[in-house]
Amino acid sequence: MTDAAAQPITRLVVGAAIVDDLTHPTVLLAARRTAPSALAGGWEFPGGKVEHDESLEAALHRELAEELDVTVELGAQVTGPVALDDATGWPLKPGFVMQVRFARITTGTMRLVDHDQVRWLTPAQLYDVPWLPADLPIVDAIRALLH
Repeated sequence: MTDAAAQPITRLVVGAAIVDDLTHPTVLLAARRTAPSALAGGWEFPGGKVEHDESLEAALHRELAEELDVTVELGAQVTGPVALDDATGWPLKPGFVMQVRFARITTGTMRLVDHDQVRWLTPAQLYDVPWLPADLPIVDAIRALLH
C-alpha cells in the first residue's frame, strides 16, 4: 500500500458526518450512492469536491444543499491522518483527500438527488451497510465519538 500522505493532493473533497446532535451524537447518517457505476450501491458521507476559490465550509454547505436539500450547522472536524494547510483529511483515491466535519440538519426535508437511500445508524448498526472502502476508517473514528 502506498503512503497517501506522500502523494500530492490534487483535489480536496468535503464530507459531512451528519448526526442528530453536535455535542452528544447518538446516530450517524449514511447515504447510498447511485453513480458512478463503480461506486453505486456503496454507502458514504454526503459531500463532494471543493470548487476553485471555495472554502471547505462553503463547499460542504453547497454540497449538502445540492445533494440533500438541507441546511446544516457545522461542528468539529473528524481528524484524519493527512495534513492539510490548516486541517487534516482522509485519503481517498490517489490525489484526493477528504475533510470530514460533523454536521446537524437545521432546516429542510431531505430530498435525495445523488443518493437513492439514507439511513440513520446507531453505534451498533454502523457496519450494517457496505461503506465505500475509503470511508471505513472515518466510520471507525466516528464510532468512538457516538454515544
